[in-house]
Amino acid sequence: MEVRSRAPGKIILAGEHAVVHGSAAVAASIGLYTSVSVRLYSPNDNDDTLTLHLMDVGLEFSWPIGRIKEMLPDSVNNDASSPATCCEETTKLILTALKDFKIPDAKIGIASGVVAFLWLYTSILGNKAAEVIVSSELPLGAGLGSSAAFCVSLSGALLALSDSVQVDFDQEGWVSFGEKDQQLANRWAFEGEKIIHGKPSGIDNTVSTFGNMIKFKSGVLTCIKSSMTLKMLITNTKVGRNTKALVAGVSERKNRHPDAMTSVFTAVEFISNEFASIIQSTSCSDDEVVEKEQRIRELMEMNQGLLQCMGVSHASIETVLQTTRKYQLTSKLTGAGGGGCVLTLLPACILFALLLLFFKLFSYTILLI
Repeated sequence: MEVRSRAPGKIILAGEHAVVHGSAAVAASIGLYTSVSVRLYSPNDNDDTLTLHLMDVGLEFSWPIGRIKEMLPDSVNNDASSPATCCEETTKLILTALKDFKIPDAKIGIASGVVAFLWLYTSILGNKAAEVIVSSELPLGAGLGSSAAFCVSLSGALLALSDSVQVDFDQEGWVSFGEKDQQLANRWAFEGEKIIHGKPSGIDNTVSTFGNMIKFKSGVLTCIKSSMTLKMLITNTKVGRNTKALVAGVSERKNRHPDAMTSVFTAVEFISNEFASIIQSTSCSDDEVVEKEQRIRELMEMNQGLLQCMGVSHASIETVLQTTRKYQLTSKLTGAGGGGCVLTLLPACILFALLLLFFKLFSYTILLI
């Protein structure tokens, strides 16, 4: 039996990093997806291995089922309906086993994703032999939620093959989980994100699971219905960064300056709440739309300034900010920062010629409408 699943990437419009410390954040899904295919081997296949193909990075991993049983003996007692956390000892055990594959130094960051894969697979499906193929339209490590989309799409596919969710396999095309099953997939995806990022807020996997636009605070999801068309240009600086290290760096700064950083997080809370309020309020005239865009521009500027206070900006990000500022456009980083992607708000009256300028300046851009 084979199941295919997909989940979208995301952008954070307001609240990066502060959301990890209890502040609200606003995020939206984007039309770029990570897809996972899981094919369980039948007895006729005469194959007793679990194989993972990561198509976009050109890596393949294969484990005999007997080796997995030795490495993760408790996987025979899996309960897909009850998400479990991978302990540090198990993570280290799997990482040690991955040394046999000699992952290239340039791709060593993939290792934590493979650990998450093994944990999610064995926790949900146990020790079944299978072939898993992963492909993605999302750039890795760019702040667009590639790891979350991977964990969500993987969890969805695995749960569809378990007894924990009900899926109509006779229905053609994509089938959406019901809300209860979405929540279960989201909880499993969060366990994968914890392996990859250490202490994530949960916003990435939540927006990837439920889609659309959301406000997120301390694990609580509020769906947002926008009353205005929000156009954003996403510029990929192509500067790689380590999300786990950036998140830890903000926490360390908070420990050194607790009062100052608490004030920063509180300010971000107000920005996120006002951002959500603006995009949900009705607009009856062009003048009202322009006024709302101006308020959003100011909020983005303030949010970017606070992210600089947290120490997560980067020279490549500042280059984009300076370039867009020359044309009276407002930008901010999205995601963990330290490189990655930058959002630029496109006013309703934006000239197409200006967009062409960006395609010349930056080799990889995505226009989000």
